[in-house]
Amino acid sequence: MLHEVNPYVRSFKAAIDSIPQGQNNNYKVIIKVDRRPAEEHRGRYNAPVVDEVAVILVDQECDRRDIVLRSHDDRLQRICETHRSYDALQYPLIYFHGEDGYNFGRYQVNPSTRITNYNKKISALQFYSYQIQIRRNCFNYLQRFRGLFNQFIVDMYAKIETERLIYIRTNQTRLRAEGYVHLRDAMQQYNNVENVGRLVILPSSFIGGPRYMHERTQDAFCYVRKYGRPDLFIAFTTNPKWNEISQELLPGQVPHDRHDIISRVFHLKLKLMINLITKEKLFGSFLCYMYSVEWQKPGLPHAHILLWLEEKIRPDAIDTIISAELPDKTEDPILFDIVKTHMIHGPCGTLNRNSPCMQEGHCSKRYPRALSEQTISGENGYPLYRRKSPQHGGFTAKIRLRGQEIDLDNRWVVPYSPVLSRTFQAHINVEVCNSVQSIKYICKYVNKDSDQATVGFTNNNNDEVTRFQSGRYISSSEAVWRILSFPIHERHPPVIHLDIHLEGGQRIYFNPENVTERLESPRRTTLLAFFNLCETDAFAKTLLYHEVPSFYTYNKQQCIFNRRRRGTVVVGEAGIFKEHIIGRVYTVHPNNSECFYFYLRLLLHVVRGPTSFAELRKVDNIIYPTYQAACRARHFLDGDQHWDDALAEASISESPQRLRNLFAVMLVFCALSDAALLWHKYQNKLAEDFSGTHN
Repeated sequence: MLHEVNPYVRSFKAAIDSIPQGQNNNYKVIIKVDRRPAEEHRGRYNAPVVDEVAVILVDQECDRRDIVLRSHDDRLQRICETHRSYDALQYPLIYFHGEDGYNFGRYQVNPSTRITNYNKKISALQFYSYQIQIRRNCFNYLQRFRGLFNQFIVDMYAKIETERLIYIRTNQTRLRAEGYVHLRDAMQQYNNVENVGRLVILPSSFIGGPRYMHERTQDAFCYVRKYGRPDLFIAFTTNPKWNEISQELLPGQVPHDRHDIISRVFHLKLKLMINLITKEKLFGSFLCYMYSVEWQKPGLPHAHILLWLEEKIRPDAIDTIISAELPDKTEDPILFDIVKTHMIHGPCGTLNRNSPCMQEGHCSKRYPRALSEQTISGENGYPLYRRKSPQHGGFTAKIRLRGQEIDLDNRWVVPYSPVLSRTFQAHINVEVCNSVQSIKYICKYVNKDSDQATVGFTNNNNDEVTRFQSGRYISSSEAVWRILSFPIHERHPPVIHLDIHLEGGQRIYFNPENVTERLESPRRTTLLAFFNLCETDAFAKTLLYHEVPSFYTYNKQQCIFNRRRRGTVVVGEAGIFKEHIIGRVYTVHPNNSECFYFYLRLLLHVVRGPTSFAELRKVDNIIYPTYQAACRARHFLDGDQHWDDALAEASISESPQRLRNLFAVMLVFCALSDAALLWHKYQNKLAEDFSGTHN
C-alpha cells in the first residue's frame, strides 16, 4: 500500500533503480525536499516528486538540511528534526501519504478569511498541540497508533525543544550583556564591542533550564523566610485506572497507550485538589502554596505540594488530618480498599528484596515503620504517626505477592489524608513537615528538575551553550504535558524579583548595531524605578524596597511602578490598595569582589523611601563615600550581627558546602569580631551533610 500512496517510497525506489548494477555501491541518495515548484507560493504543500531525487558520490557536497541515505551500512543518516520531511520519513505509517510535518516555513492563517499571514510563523509547539487535540466529529488517527504514538510525541517534543534552543542560539549569538559603566568605559577606550560582554544563553525564561529551576527554588525559600516552615507536604500520583481515563480509551487500548488522556485527567484533578485546599479550605485558611509536577520513570505524572497554613497544626490535631493506619473494613469498606490498593508501601525488605526501594539491603524509605500507640511529634523530622499493632486494635490487609497471600499491618501504610484519598482514589502521601529543620531539602526536592545530562559543543568561554546544553529523560506523559502547555510549577502568592546593582551598574543587553543607542538610554531597572517612585509618591517614602510590590505594580514597558487599583484598602491612605504579593531582592554573596553589593542590599532592607544611591549612603545629613561606611555609621557593623543575619538567611536556602564557603569568606575578608561564637551557633548547619541521613 505504501508503494501506491507514499511519494517517498516511490522516490526511493526510483533512485535505487537508477543506480548501475554491479558497480561500487558507495553512494548517497539526496532528497531535495526544501525545493518547491516555481509556480507555487512558499508555505504551500510541497510533496516530493521523482525528479527532485538525485544520486551523488560520497565525496560530493550537499546542503546541510538534505536527507542523506548511505547504502554501505544500510542506515539512514540522522537529519535535522526541523526538516519538513522528518515526520514523514521517520513515521511512514502515521504520515502514509508523505505529508509535510513541521518546518520553519509554516505561517499562521486567518480562520475567517483563510489568508496566510507571512509575518507570523507557527511554532512547533502550536503545530503539534493542534495535531494531538481531540475534536468532536473529527477522526484523529494519531491516537490509534498506541506505542508508536508514544514514540511520536516524545520525538516531537524533542523537536520543540530543538526549535527553542535554535532560536536562542541564532537570536542571541551576537547579543551580549555588560554593566553600563563597564560598557561605557570599554567603548571610550576601544570603540569595539566585539570583545565586550558575554553571550546570554538559556535565560531564566527557558522552562526547565538551570536558571529557571534556581529561581523557583529561591522563591520557595522566600516563602520560608516570610512565613516560616511549611505545614504540609503532599505527594499526589496519577492513578491510571481512574474511570475518567478508562472511559476515553478506544477499543483494545490500555491507559499507557494514551498518555494524552492521562495528562489531561491528572491536570484537571490537580486543579481540583488545589481548589479544595485553597478555596474550600480543606485544612483551614492558607498563607501560600506551591507545587511542582514531575514524572516517574514509568511515565506517570505526580505533583509535590507545599502548603503554609494560617493556623499551625498542633500535635494533638495531627490524627484528625493524617492517618497512617488501615481503616476498619466493616465500617468503611470503600476507604479500606483505597488504602489497601494505593497506600501500602512495597512490601520490601525480607518479603521482597527486589523491590525498587531496596538499596544495600535496606529500604530507602525506611519501611516497615515502627508501631506506635499514639502520634509523637518529632523535634527534627516528620512525626512518628500512630500505627496500632493488631494486638492493640490495629487492622491488617491481605495482599498477593508472588502468587501468595500475605498479611500486612500498619507498619506498611504510607501516611495519607482520608478526605483526599477518598476523593481522588490515588496514591496521595500527606505529611506534617513544620518540625523539619532542614526545610531547604524539601524546598529543593519540590523544585528539582527531571534527570539532566550535559553535552558540550565548542570551546568558546563567552557562550554558555558551547559549554552545556540541558538534556533530560523525557517520558511520553511529560512530552504530552509540555506540548499541551500545562504548567510544571504553580505558586501563590506571586514573587516579584527586584533588581540590585550599583550606580551605573545595571545590566545592559546590546549588539553591535544598537550599542550606541543603549549607551545613550540605558535600561531602567526596578531599583531605579523605586528611586523615581519615592521622589513623586509620599506613601512610597514609607516603604522598604521589597515591600513595594505589595502596593504597586511594575510596568515592564515603561519601567515604572504604578499604584494597585484593587486589593485590601490601606487604612488611612487614600487610593492605596495592598495585594498578597512578595518582593524578593536578588541575593548577593559577600565575597571580596561583591562586598559593595552586599552592603547596598543591607541598606535597601533598612532604609525607607530613598530617592537615589546617594540618599542610601546618607546618615544624619552626611553622605558617606561607600555603602560599607554608611552601614558602619548606622551601627549595622557593630559586632557581628549583620554577619549573623547573613548566615541565618543563607542557612535557610544554601547547601552546607555553600554555607561553609560563605563562612570561609567571612573569616578571610570580613574581619569577624567573634568568629568562634558564629561557628558554635551555626556548626550544625555547617556540618549538616556530615551528620548522617536527614529525616
